[in-house]
Amino acid sequence: MAEDFFQGYKCAALEMLKKFNVRVWGQASIETTRGKFTGTILPRSENDDDKHIVLKIETGYNIGIDIRTITDMKETGYKKAVYKIPEKEFPYTAGLPKVKLIGTGGTIASRLDYRTGAVIPAFSPGELYGAVPELADICNLTTEKIFAVFSENMGPEQYKKLAVVIGQEIEKGVEGIVIGHGTDTLHHTAAALTFMVQNPPIPIVLVGSQRSSDRPSSDAALNLMHACTTAGHSDIAEVMVCMFGPTSDEYGLLHRGTRVRKMHSSYRSTFRTIGDTPLATVTRSGVKPIKEVYNHRRKDCTAKILPYFEEKVAIVYYYPNMMPDIIDSLVENGYKGIVIAGTGLGHVNKPIYPAIERAHKAGVHIYMTVQTLWGYVHMFVYDTGRDLMAKGIIPAENMLPEVAYIKLGWVLGQTNDPEEVRRLMLTPVNDETTSREPYNGYLIYQGGVPEVEDFIRQFRK
Repeated sequence: MAEDFFQGYKCAALEMLKKFNVRVWGQASIETTRGKFTGTILPRSENDDDKHIVLKIETGYNIGIDIRTITDMKETGYKKAVYKIPEKEFPYTAGLPKVKLIGTGGTIASRLDYRTGAVIPAFSPGELYGAVPELADICNLTTEKIFAVFSENMGPEQYKKLAVVIGQEIEKGVEGIVIGHGTDTLHHTAAALTFMVQNPPIPIVLVGSQRSSDRPSSDAALNLMHACTTAGHSDIAEVMVCMFGPTSDEYGLLHRGTRVRKMHSSYRSTFRTIGDTPLATVTRSGVKPIKEVYNHRRKDCTAKILPYFEEKVAIVYYYPNMMPDIIDSLVENGYKGIVIAGTGLGHVNKPIYPAIERAHKAGVHIYMTVQTLWGYVHMFVYDTGRDLMAKGIIPAENMLPEVAYIKLGWVLGQTNDPEEVRRLMLTPVNDETTSREPYNGYLIYQGGVPEVEDFIRQFRK
């Protein structure tokens, strides 16, 4: 057979395919010492070893079969797969709201690249409606892909451009905005847009997915439907994150852009509100508010767009025995702001004190948050905190470390005056600091203990 039939395979794995006359994209039955497997032979990543054959099984998942376990292989059919979803022109339906989908990349707009085995940002927004036709029942959707990057490559340049584009869409009279975004730094962008797009008249919904669109357990389609429902029909006119609520597909949650954080590397229900309750639940039937106070939808087409950001800002996660040169190096490299995620109520060790003092004298703005995530900075309780404040550190209340980093960058993009920086940092834009945390804003249940297991059994049979 021609080498074209063995895409990516080499050496030992290639010889195994040739031995049994089985091709890539061939439907195959494989006998092994561990049992029988059936499915489609997939191309092999060019960076992988030559000891495994990749098989897509009936469930849609991919498995690797060690060639040393293979005793027999038979090709039962052949059909080269086409993973590209054709773009479709979105239908217009009178009476449905106008929603703009802005594409930035990420897993919600991705496919599997069989050359490398990696998930790459490749689906255009047009392909997304081809994949999720139910969106046409929710809204009249138009799209614009302004970036095609993974979320780790999102930063100030993208935040500012997004804010400007959102302002333009609001002026045009769109009734809701959805932003497709990778999940890893989605909460950073949500915070940035909260500060850069203030008092919006419409919902601005950031959405992603934990699992790519070619996987059977993908949450991409349902998250998109929930996000478009929110953007088109919700009364909540804020920057929000829309993702799975429970691990199942019962409903999505809407999280305020300044109080949300990704909390699990792979769960579909990875996002949760920290130190507060979510804004609302959402299903395809509509949005059900949880919080009583929020910014309501308006009919005007105005918002305050403040696309500013100083890139020389750092976030430092304190650890025992941290050395002062960590702080000194930031100052030497021209950093203008530092957010520290301190221990307990907002503490660091004494060897860092002189470096903090030097940074403060050099005009660096330093703010303290807590690495516990839940709770407030309280620097008046112990001498450590009092000493640190005397050296120039300012407590940032219950602001999440990542949110404080984003806000300090945004503030320093506008002013370097210490008093004005302090005023802007400690004046809430939208609940990045709150006067109190509700009793149910901190719920972490420990699995394995009887009362929690009894509670879980009510829902997980």
